[in-house]
Amino acid sequence: MSIHQSALRLLDQLEETIAQLGPNNFSQAIPTLSNATIGQHVRHTLEFFLCLIASSKTSEVNYDNRLHDKTMENDLQLALRTIHDIRAFLKNQREDFPLLLEANYAIDEDELIQIPSSYHRELAYNIEHAIHHMALIKVGVKIAFPHVELPVHFGVASSTVRFQQQQA
Repeated sequence: MSIHQSALRLLDQLEETIAQLGPNNFSQAIPTLSNATIGQHVRHTLEFFLCLIASSKTSEVNYDNRLHDKTMENDLQLALRTIHDIRAFLKNQREDFPLLLEANYAIDEDELIQIPSSYHRELAYNIEHAIHHMALIKVGVKIAFPHVELPVHFGVASSTVRFQQQQA
C-alpha cells in the first residue's frame, strides 16, 4: 500500500465516522477531551493536510500558520467537503518534491527554523498526526456517542495493527 493509499484510507475512516454524527454532536464539548469537540480535532487534523497542500505552490510548509477555522470545526458538511478536497489532491499529487519545513518550537521567542524535508516525508507526518487525533476522536466517540460505529483499526497505527496480528 502506498503512502497515498494509507492517507486516503485514514481520510475514508474519518469521513465514515463523522458522517454518523449530527451537526450538534460534531460541535458538542466532551468533558473527557478537556471539553474539546470532535469537530475541533477534525479541523485540526484537516488543517495540517491543507498546509501540506498549500506547500505544493510555495515549496514551504509551516503547520503553525494554519487557519484555526472555527467554521470548519462547527460545520460538519464543510469538514466533509474538506475531506473530499484533500482526497482529490492526494489522488492527483503522487510525485515527491522537496520542501522546507518552517517551525517555531520556542514558546516565548519568535525563532523560525527551516528544516529540509519533502512532500512524502510530510505526508507521512500527516498520517501519524491524523492517527493520533483519530485516537482521541475514538475516545470521545465511545464515551459521548456510542451509537457511532467506528471502522476497524480507527485511530490505530498500521505498525500496531501488524504487531497485534502477529501476537494473535
